[in-house]
Amino acid sequence: MSAGVLPRRAAVIVFLAFAFAYFLSALLRAVTATLAPTLSQEFTLHASDLGLLAGGYFLGFSATQLPLGTWLDRHGPQKVLLGFLGVAVAGCLVFSMATGFSGLLAGRVLCGAGVSACLMAPLTGYRRWFDATAQMRANSWMLMTGSLGMVASTLPVQWAVPLVGWRPLFWGLAVLIGVAMVGIALWVPRWHAAAPVAGAGASPAPGGYAMVWRHPYFQRMAPLGFFVYGGMVAMQTLWAGPWMQQVAGYSALESATGLFWINLSMLCTFWAWGMVNPWLLRHGLGADRLILAGLPLSLLILLAIIVAGPAAGGAAWALFCVSCTFVSLSQPAVGMAFPQALAGRALSAFNLVIFAGVFVVQWGIGLAVDAFAAAGLSTTASFQAAMGVFLVCNTGSYLWFALRGQRHNALQTSVP
Repeated sequence: MSAGVLPRRAAVIVFLAFAFAYFLSALLRAVTATLAPTLSQEFTLHASDLGLLAGGYFLGFSATQLPLGTWLDRHGPQKVLLGFLGVAVAGCLVFSMATGFSGLLAGRVLCGAGVSACLMAPLTGYRRWFDATAQMRANSWMLMTGSLGMVASTLPVQWAVPLVGWRPLFWGLAVLIGVAMVGIALWVPRWHAAAPVAGAGASPAPGGYAMVWRHPYFQRMAPLGFFVYGGMVAMQTLWAGPWMQQVAGYSALESATGLFWINLSMLCTFWAWGMVNPWLLRHGLGADRLILAGLPLSLLILLAIIVAGPAAGGAAWALFCVSCTFVSLSQPAVGMAFPQALAGRALSAFNLVIFAGVFVVQWGIGLAVDAFAAAGLSTTASFQAAMGVFLVCNTGSYLWFALRGQRHNALQTSVP
């Protein structure tokens, strides 16, 4: 198969192969929110332990991003993703056999590292194999597939745990990841290295990230990626669940149901983004304008959640996560702001920023909740104070984005 733009049928098959792997990676990412009560009881975990355990996935994920970008540019999505998914299989097995917190954490770190190419590999391939409007649509629909994985991590997992236990669930995930590897090996095109970027040297490796870190558009987007995008994932995959149980008074089943509706609403939102993105792009409504206009809504909703306290349940968190999806437009915009030969590194560097943010927010909120509780605040007040700190960080990152110059718009800097 040629290295150019793929015909429609081949593009759909490639998308489905990648999407199945990303579905499983999102299920793995979010499952700790549903399993939190079970794991807390079995292993006597505190809030900071839960934050570190959920964040361990993102720690492993983030640790691979810089070498991942170089490997993707050099070896292509198929080879790199197959190697990484083998690590994810090992992570599932280690987690399933854990006898203490250290074993759980090791398994989560391996899982995070193993699935860390499940979005970057497709986006790198789409940068070459799809045109600009198809890239925006494919990005949104990949995120929709991820939301489907998160839906699968809620009520289905909650129903399955009493029947089979949480350990066999991870055995099944290991098998399904193996199936995904077969599909990727069979259907994803082989890679031919792109021509080097002018001025970047003959080899993509030495100093390959300097152009990415220094790029004004990347610098403008980075705080949003860290706090808003990373924070959205942190809420969706962990802290919405404990808030519903410990602040809003939900039972474990009610919390899982709330997470189900949060993730279902995200699935529908990303499907809608995929449908409207080509139209928006054709009418001059690019990522920058949409993020600037839409993100203040998420700040207002988060403020309302903090003020409402116990009255804010699953519906409020669903509204917050949906309102944050404007920031998802930043990922393909960053990719299109760089030439093809740098696309893997640009996307992976931005993904590193996002998932470093997820790790910091997940663990940081756990530490803050425990610290405020130790200072004498009630459980509800501790959660409200921790979320208040999170709101301040989100507001600052939005102001950084808004006050930066309007040069280097993604559409203006797009390089074919």
